[in-house]
Amino acid sequence: MFLHSVNLCNLAFYVFMVLLATLGLWDVFFGFEENKCSMSYMFEYPEYQKIELPKKLTKRYPAYELYLYGEGSYAEEHKILPLTGIPVLFLPGNAGSYKQVRSIGSIALRKAEDIDFKYHFDFFSVNFNEELVALYGGSLQKQTKFVHECIKAILKLYKGQEFAPTSVAIIGHSMGGLVARALLTLKNFKQDLINLLVTQATPHVAPVMPLDRFITEFYMTVNNYWILNAQHINLTTLSVAGGFRDYQVRSGLTFLPKLSHHTSALSVVSSAVPKTWVSTDHLSIVWCKQLQLTTIRAFFDLIDADTKQITQKYKKKLSVLTHHFIRHPAKHFEESPSIIADLTGTSMWVPVKVSRWTYVAYNESDKIYFTFPLANHRKIYSHVYCQSTMLDSNSWIFGCVNSTSMCRQGVDLSWKAELLPTIKSLTLRLQDYPYLSHIVVFVPSVHGSKFVVDCEFFKKELRSIPLPVTHLFSFGLSSRKAILNANGLYYTLELQNFAQIYQAFKVNVVSKCSGSKEEITSIYKLHVPWSYEDSLTIAQVPSSTEISLKLHVAQPDNVSHVALLKMYTSSECQYEVTIKTSFPQILGQVVRFHGGALPAYVVSSILLAYGGQLYSLFSTGYCIEYSTILDKEAKPYKVDPFVIMTKFLLGYKWFKDLWDAVLLPELDAIFLTSQSMCFPLVSLILFLFGTCTAYWTGLLSSTCVQLLSSLWLALKRPAELPKDIKVISPDLPIMIVAFLIVSWTTCGALAILLSYLYYVFKVVHLQASLMTFRNNQPVNPKHSRRSEKKSNHHKDSSVQSLRLSANDAEDSLRMHGTVINLLAWVVLLSMPSLIYWLKNLRYYFKLNPDPCKPLAFLLIPAMAILGNTHTVSVKSSKLLKTASQFPLPLAVGVIAFGSTHLYRVPCFVIIPLLFHALCNFM
Repeated sequence: MFLHSVNLCNLAFYVFMVLLATLGLWDVFFGFEENKCSMSYMFEYPEYQKIELPKKLTKRYPAYELYLYGEGSYAEEHKILPLTGIPVLFLPGNAGSYKQVRSIGSIALRKAEDIDFKYHFDFFSVNFNEELVALYGGSLQKQTKFVHECIKAILKLYKGQEFAPTSVAIIGHSMGGLVARALLTLKNFKQDLINLLVTQATPHVAPVMPLDRFITEFYMTVNNYWILNAQHINLTTLSVAGGFRDYQVRSGLTFLPKLSHHTSALSVVSSAVPKTWVSTDHLSIVWCKQLQLTTIRAFFDLIDADTKQITQKYKKKLSVLTHHFIRHPAKHFEESPSIIADLTGTSMWVPVKVSRWTYVAYNESDKIYFTFPLANHRKIYSHVYCQSTMLDSNSWIFGCVNSTSMCRQGVDLSWKAELLPTIKSLTLRLQDYPYLSHIVVFVPSVHGSKFVVDCEFFKKELRSIPLPVTHLFSFGLSSRKAILNANGLYYTLELQNFAQIYQAFKVNVVSKCSGSKEEITSIYKLHVPWSYEDSLTIAQVPSSTEISLKLHVAQPDNVSHVALLKMYTSSECQYEVTIKTSFPQILGQVVRFHGGALPAYVVSSILLAYGGQLYSLFSTGYCIEYSTILDKEAKPYKVDPFVIMTKFLLGYKWFKDLWDAVLLPELDAIFLTSQSMCFPLVSLILFLFGTCTAYWTGLLSSTCVQLLSSLWLALKRPAELPKDIKVISPDLPIMIVAFLIVSWTTCGALAILLSYLYYVFKVVHLQASLMTFRNNQPVNPKHSRRSEKKSNHHKDSSVQSLRLSANDAEDSLRMHGTVINLLAWVVLLSMPSLIYWLKNLRYYFKLNPDPCKPLAFLLIPAMAILGNTHTVSVKSSKLLKTASQFPLPLAVGVIAFGSTHLYRVPCFVIIPLLFHALCNFM
């Protein structure tokens, strides 16, 4: 019956929207590189020693525990406290286990063994009982307070030691990182208790899914504190994102803003981290061997040799993190590196006067210094580029001052180099070094190994090639090309007009080589100058390589630099670069950045259909089929213009003052604009997706009701259609009170679910009764409808004396179908707190705080009354016209205030349901 009311054009449109959504979802969940992380393994059996906490603390937090990680002999030795190492506290995230500490703890233990335990770290981990804090924010404050107590307990374990720590380092995964930042908001917390904070895949900016007000309020408290106290927060913080493989927390949410020049905060995507260069998913970021090795190297470089603890020097901490996570010069970290290097000893000095030079070193017995005089090259070229395939940590390139053929001392330029997966490279602009007379490349004596050193001088304008990206709506039908045929080693393609998160492109690099038959490697690096989200692609040439280009963070207004595609190429090859728009990846960006708002758009569409049905009942006396009214009423022009106009008016001070005076919350569109997340036509796209989803969920709920009614008939044949309609049956008040008691004593979401199931049961019973009636007494629908309209003029005003005809029952089922669909989304949005309550039932019988309790006290009576409501009992109500007018402004309100605050959506739904229920009595 549902499908019969939809014409083929509308059905084709809904199928087409499903295909578009599938393309976007495919890009989000599968459109990324394969998992290149190496698994980190334990060399000995991991052990987790439970730390005894004070009984008062255990009683206050019965579900939480603190553990010390260890392996083998280390674990045995440290069963006898106190401890002597450097404390690090690991905080798991949403549904995370305290055992996730084992990867980084094991690597740190191996590193300590390598240096004979000169220094070592003690890794602690908090057991949060795998709470779902990303879905329910009511326990975030409790977790924060427990972590504070854990820090104090950890530091007590070191009392009496010669180098006792006064602070701990914290590694927070996912929501654990936010809990760590929240420590600073506690009244009695001393900032000095934390010396370093590293967060992994933590959504710092906003919650991924704001499903209750407690999450949003917690975020506001933390972020506002860090903004207002930026001048006083000296906590060195590093945020590492997983990149596009992490579809649970998009990387844009993990970037901490640099609030002032005092703020020592770094944010980086794992694909840009030196010696890591891989994207990680939300779980693998805690065990990815490449990333954990980088983290541990940084931790050991942070140790102060005097205190044998992590340094308190703010500049050193920032330098170490920059060295390991931002730009690695292929040298070991030094706090005060020696810029001047001695170039003495028995070595050969070989002058090189050509502009392009290659040297293949193999079994070299002598050290060689190759000198490049700059005087003549300055007149022709603007830059010099050198690279070496020898990836050791020794200095390899220097600058000489006022030298003829050799110099005793030189400026060590190796610190300005950059480490890449297969080479270390250095690019210098000659005018920045007017005091240098020569560039010197050092080739050490090697035995049994082969490496290649290349240098070339070039003009920037010949190697920097502008490549305007294709238009957003070209749909991949047009492309732009750049041909690199100068046989150089290094090029930069300036990706002009590539600055927004809704842009996505496919780049195809075709390389053709001649000459050497040896394997040649090229590196293509997307460099984003306004955020550390670079990504690398390694290609064996000749080949055809496809690269995806899309952004995690849009270009800020105060940044003029463009994104670059840096190409580290071979002089023996020519390259052709083609770029075109990728429509599936654009859809993926829409889903990635705005998919969480879809429930709001679905509910908005259903509300418009609901209002149309109520108005149809008022004006014609019967209810239109859901799919028909959805196609008629769910139009974006009924919603979007009001939101756009309101956003425009809020730009005027008088309107903003008026807005604040009536205590209205901030428009969600303003938040999206502040995050540079407003796509062209994104609201229209989401509305179409929402309408499509509303249609298919309506079809699903209608099908489920019919199947359940058929099952009911198979098990128990119901009585005939009720002859007398009773809105308030004798057992209804008892049931309402029972559900309210459940809500008050246990969990509001549980009571909402039970009420919803009762409502569905009533509808299924009505459907089964109608099916039985029609099977036994087939009627002429047209005749029945005419007789029904005629009888409506003479019906009694008392609801209890109304009779229910087959057509009245059919009308009622149409209205019930819409209400079931609408309530299903309310139930779905309230489920997270129910899941949290069930998971913690052994610790807490009553959910506190409960985000759904106020909603339950309004929704339960409304659902109970609507379960006994029929269209014949409300079509003559004086309140029906008013009730039919409410859904339209509420549909606007859902989009205006609920798209980034999903917990507000049920509040907009409850209002028309209450008015609908009141129509039975007025």
